[in-house]
Amino acid sequence: MIIRENVVQHMVDLKAWLEQTEADPLEGMADFFSARLDGYEDHMSVWHDAYLEMERLLPADVHTLLDLGCGTGLELDAILAERPQVEVTGIDLSEDMLAKLRQKHPQVHTVCADYFQHDLGESVFDAVIHFETLHHFTPEKKAALYSRIRRALKPGSMYLQAEYVACCAEEEVLLWQTFTRKRLRDGIPDDQFVHFDAPLTLEHELALLRGAGFRQLSVPCCINGACFIAAVKENQ
Repeated sequence: MIIRENVVQHMVDLKAWLEQTEADPLEGMADFFSARLDGYEDHMSVWHDAYLEMERLLPADVHTLLDLGCGTGLELDAILAERPQVEVTGIDLSEDMLAKLRQKHPQVHTVCADYFQHDLGESVFDAVIHFETLHHFTPEKKAALYSRIRRALKPGSMYLQAEYVACCAEEEVLLWQTFTRKRLRDGIPDDQFVHFDAPLTLEHELALLRGAGFRQLSVPCCINGACFIAAVKENQ
């Protein structure tokens, strides 16, 4: 699976960017997205093909769908265009983003909450998705969330993520070291969410999903450094 076409050049560019932004303070997660709301969808249009791919990868028999970190619903634009009957619940920290989502898709049930804490239920959804939201959080947080996602799925249903992953162990270590150093420098407590990309390698992501109890895993494709991972909850 090719994550970056040119890993050497990617790492050179990444190190240069980290050096240029070393003095920049970390921003709170909700504040980061609210401050960029006006240009957010144009900025994210680079992922147009990936949003379409997410819709294509969802099973045909999805009737209830949970979108974690749904933002303004860019992936839901593609899904609801093809499946307007799907009942969608979207969870996000930014009420500003959710308001924009409701303008486009008033039928979506939105929840302004921390999805690490919000009750996702048990055997509720035919599918759970997220598009590039978890690469800001620790492996421990992600592992606990994956277990809760698995519990929220109906037997035989799919968790589908499109997640920015590190191209190599060097990238993972470098970004986590930078993230940790900046948190300490800025005096940010561990329980405060901030916006900083700290992805894991694909191998690390898959290991966390297996640890959460998912056994049927596949990686259909990677687009611009974001890998799709499909994890199916086994029938009980």
